[in-house]
Amino acid sequence: MQKIFETTIAGRPFVVETGRLAQFANGSVLAKYGDTTILSTVTASEKPKEGIDFFPLSVDYEEKLYAVGKIPGGYIKREGRPSEKAILTSRVIDRPIRPLFPKDLRNDVVVSNLVLSVDQDCSPEITAMIGTSIAIAISDIPWKGPVAGVVLGLIDGKTVINPTEEQRKISDMYVTLACTEKKICMVEAGANEVPDEVMLQAIADGHEVCKEICKFINGIVAEIGKPKFTYESADVPEEIFAMVKEYGWDKMRQAVLSDDKSVRDANVAALQEEVVNLLEEKEEGLSSWAPDAIYKLEKKVVRDYLFREHVRVDGRALDQIRPLSCDVGIIPRVHGSSLFQRGQTQVVNICTLAPLSEAQNLEGLDTDNTKRYMHHYNFPGYSVGEAKASRSPGRREIGHGALAERSLIPVLPSEDEFPYAIRTVSEITMSNGSTSQGSVCASTLSLMDAGVPIKRPVAGISSGLIVNEENDEDFLVFMDIQGIEDFFGDMDFKVAGTTEGITSIQVDIKVEGLSLDIIKAAFAMTKKGRLQIINEILLPRIAAPREDLSPFAPRIVSMQIPVDKIREVIGSGGKVINKIIADTGAQIDINDEGKLYISTPDLEKAEKAKKIINGIIADPEVGAEFEGTVTRLMDFGAFVEFIPGKEGLVHISKLAWNRVDKVEDVVHEGDKVRVKVIEIDNQGRINLSIRDTLPKPEGYVEEEPRKREPRNRDRRGGFNGNRDRGERRNFDRKDNNESGDDDQKKGRRIEF
Repeated sequence: MQKIFETTIAGRPFVVETGRLAQFANGSVLAKYGDTTILSTVTASEKPKEGIDFFPLSVDYEEKLYAVGKIPGGYIKREGRPSEKAILTSRVIDRPIRPLFPKDLRNDVVVSNLVLSVDQDCSPEITAMIGTSIAIAISDIPWKGPVAGVVLGLIDGKTVINPTEEQRKISDMYVTLACTEKKICMVEAGANEVPDEVMLQAIADGHEVCKEICKFINGIVAEIGKPKFTYESADVPEEIFAMVKEYGWDKMRQAVLSDDKSVRDANVAALQEEVVNLLEEKEEGLSSWAPDAIYKLEKKVVRDYLFREHVRVDGRALDQIRPLSCDVGIIPRVHGSSLFQRGQTQVVNICTLAPLSEAQNLEGLDTDNTKRYMHHYNFPGYSVGEAKASRSPGRREIGHGALAERSLIPVLPSEDEFPYAIRTVSEITMSNGSTSQGSVCASTLSLMDAGVPIKRPVAGISSGLIVNEENDEDFLVFMDIQGIEDFFGDMDFKVAGTTEGITSIQVDIKVEGLSLDIIKAAFAMTKKGRLQIINEILLPRIAAPREDLSPFAPRIVSMQIPVDKIREVIGSGGKVINKIIADTGAQIDINDEGKLYISTPDLEKAEKAKKIINGIIADPEVGAEFEGTVTRLMDFGAFVEFIPGKEGLVHISKLAWNRVDKVEDVVHEGDKVRVKVIEIDNQGRINLSIRDTLPKPEGYVEEEPRKREPRNRDRRGGFNGNRDRGERRNFDRKDNNESGDDDQKKGRRIEF
């Protein structure tokens, strides 16, 4: 039965319609925020998936270009693989809902969000997040929700909830926040060096709004929610785990105490073999539980060490960062390169500079059409010692790349200051925790090595969390988590920023939520860490961006030309601009506003192209001299292209100081000649002279113009002389006039 529920979020209506669409799904809603419309559905398999040791949740966010009135580009004309924005949105929806499902559930659960229409003032990302929460909450799938989400902006120091499109353009941050009624369960942020305390207050403000949305969702559940189904638990039976714990607790405590990941892994693998034998001796078939039991035992040992004894497996203090090192300029010929290492996490980063025409073109549901700065992240199998062939980037790689990209954008120079497209690539060569934040540090170094004038260095660090299972108000926060602490801890709280403030946040949690006290402690811990990395590691290695670009990087000269001159610079069919490119070897890009960029590794070629373009856009002055090319010969003179796209006429009398009977006696098509502007008539036609660029012969006397003899009329009213000759002269004149008309249409100067 169709039901409609309505509330208001940030002054705009939020409408939920149920019981009409997608009724075969376990839960479905049509969520409308303003005119943004999303169909959110959730479906679960009837039986658990066999042979897996994780909860199989899939979250999809499907962008359809009809939602913004567009037809997809390309030959196929239908949507293909998800865009990066769609993948990132899927991850943002996934992270807050995943911890609220039972950890021992093995039934496939698939969440789908179909974007039907987009109102740019009402975020489809938030609409999908809330729609997903409602769909799961009213379904029969076990879940501890609901969650709610909002976007936080910052304008003039004040928090703005769900900023409009115009507000987003002037906001100092874009934060996606997800919360339950009691806790914060996801933060994804990009910010313009926002102070920690301002960010914390914005999160607190957003949580208050989320609480009201959660109450709205609970009201819907109370009215139409389904009873939750029962399922077969996939957890290790208590009696088996008790046996493994008794046998291996002390052994595991010894196995995990090492600062070398490979040593720990080998120790744990050896202990698992012992447990396999132990269980198999106890009862045939019980050994199948060994991997899960060992994982659970290792998790409890690591957490116990941290929480009760404040001991980390590698011997560090809770606020101590692993050994740090870095280098720059490690790879020849590339435009910038770096190596950053924190413990056994190692990142090589390469920076490439290119003309702005190389910026990435985007086709999506928002109003962004291009992306000037691109950060790509690659995570090969060898980085963790796995024999795994390389594949195209997955959601994790795309997400980590976007996080590092978002971290650096606030410190990049503007296009006017530095007219380049910029790409940095992080190659993870060793991984033992927090490679995304290592990528932030490595990117900073390679950008500076490439000579990109960033405002300040950016560093990233993560903090971990252990929460008392008996009292969630009792917690422990620690700095710079490595792989084992990420696997067995309760959160990965990543923060990147400068000495002035935060530029990005990403929070992954495995518990039902975080309190503001935990977030405050994490902010304090990560601020200390990023300042230490900047001041003790990054700046001592390279104190400022290099003053000169790599000799292999393009030099880009920018200039502004009048909009009404763009046509002249481009020429018919691109003839003029292509000729400049061919003559100089420079790459030239121009936009609709008249901003022009000349790119070439050779600065002299760029200056040559600039000089030519300045000549095109400037009106030539009488007396100016140019090097030109003869383009056409006429009986009365020669046309010379003295600036690309601009021609003038050298009359036969201006070809040389001596008398010239035929134009061909002095010049031919294709000849390079020096000309002087001697006249610009009231129609803008230009008369040139070759002879005035040459020395005047000694004793030269200007000839007087020849006088025409008067002709007497004959008795028939005509002129004396050969009629046929007169008719021929008139015919020739007619031909010349017609030719002249054609030439006038082409903007050429014709004289008789």
